[in-house]
Amino acid sequence: MTTRVSDSLIRGPGRGSSSRVYGGYLKGKVPPPDMELAAVGRRTPMGEYMRRYWHPVCLSEELMEVPHAIRILGDDLVAFRDREGRVGVVDQHCSHRGTSLEYGIIQPRGIRCCYHGWLIDIDGTILETPGEPPDSKIKNTVFHGAYPAFERSGLVFAYLGHPDERPAFPEFDCFTIPEDNDLVAFSHSYPCNWLQLYENNPDHMHTAFLHNGMTVKSVGKAVASGLTVTGFEYLPILDWVETNNGNGMVYIASRRTDGEHVWVRSSEMVFPNITHHGSLLETGSKFTHTTVSLTRWHVPVDDQNSFLYGWRHFNSEIDPEGLGDPSACGKESVDFMEGQSGGRSYAESQRAPGDWEAVSNQRRIAVHAMENPGTTDVGVYMMRRMLSDAVRRDAKPGGRNTTPGNGTPGIGRATEGEKLSTHGYDAVVRAPMKPGRDDREFVKGVGRTVFDVILARDRQPSAQRTFWVREQLSRMSL
Repeated sequence: MTTRVSDSLIRGPGRGSSSRVYGGYLKGKVPPPDMELAAVGRRTPMGEYMRRYWHPVCLSEELMEVPHAIRILGDDLVAFRDREGRVGVVDQHCSHRGTSLEYGIIQPRGIRCCYHGWLIDIDGTILETPGEPPDSKIKNTVFHGAYPAFERSGLVFAYLGHPDERPAFPEFDCFTIPEDNDLVAFSHSYPCNWLQLYENNPDHMHTAFLHNGMTVKSVGKAVASGLTVTGFEYLPILDWVETNNGNGMVYIASRRTDGEHVWVRSSEMVFPNITHHGSLLETGSKFTHTTVSLTRWHVPVDDQNSFLYGWRHFNSEIDPEGLGDPSACGKESVDFMEGQSGGRSYAESQRAPGDWEAVSNQRRIAVHAMENPGTTDVGVYMMRRMLSDAVRRDAKPGGRNTTPGNGTPGIGRATEGEKLSTHGYDAVVRAPMKPGRDDREFVKGVGRTVFDVILARDRQPSAQRTFWVREQLSRMSL
């Protein structure tokens, strides 16, 4: 059987036609990406801005009996735990002749180069140069590149910036509240620029499509006060708010779940690359208000690769039925939703794509000039603008802070004895529908009202914040 080709396809639209049908050729050459926020190397604006903060650089489980080679912000490094249990993060190439210290020998104190035996301490001090004469001064005049590092709850953190500008590590209240909270580390690698990974967060509309119905099973149902709330299949009504004096933002996703209730969900972005998320499991919204279930850092490896490091929060508040699985969290693995890592087969990922496929395949560096944004993309463009403002304000290549160690730039400090407040949450509130009222605008207003309560919690002592919020929401009349 012969298939006839349409005459219109043979003839084409004709010279001078403005038709965009079959207009792939008319698109022209793909322009280069905008590198202001994408480039993270030394002396780039974003690279210098990033270097003013602490970042996870590997999992604790990756520090074994041999050194662990890593690449962060375009720098080639080696992480190790010496036999005294101290963590070191140092430049990969030995200061003697450049041999990679990933082949070094971990010592009781420091790491020894395999080539000529130079012994380097975790702070970069050269402790021994065994091939040199006893009176050699080399070890007193040479220092090796090293960076402050520590371990916490399965993550290794390092500070890669100017030593005189080292900030305190940000202590958020969600790390230790509630009292039974257990932080479990995990990581995912992404073959793409860090920015498109980070901006997946303010694009909350994707959850109603990528994570529900169209490709994979529903993320789940939210349950509150005995009311079953079918969650993510409802399109959210979105709002975005700047926080922390322009150094962070939240998205507010409000959903009408029945004629009496509204589910308000928010995730927080703390610049340059932290996020705090609300509940992940079906029973996450069982209470009037629940707090953070997930904290993540979106860490650049270089301009074309990134890591997502994080902590899953396991506690009786966020997961009262114990549905989460700490044992499923680790390297390239976490206990919620498939498609968070790239280890699946190509056929499987095509049939049920997740965040990994959607984000990493926007090109290695997404080309913003080719985007055609809609109303649901307001948060993404707002985030880019805010990050650009922060970089231009705070990134000073080679500059020095006049107040070394005075808190983390852009994050701020809690008062003495208190923790930094977080704004990732879920809340289900009674907000009945009323005839003749624009319910969409009403639901959006409910979301902003709930957020105002969450923001007001900042003024409460950290140990009392959750209780205070629940009291306020239970009394709310909408």
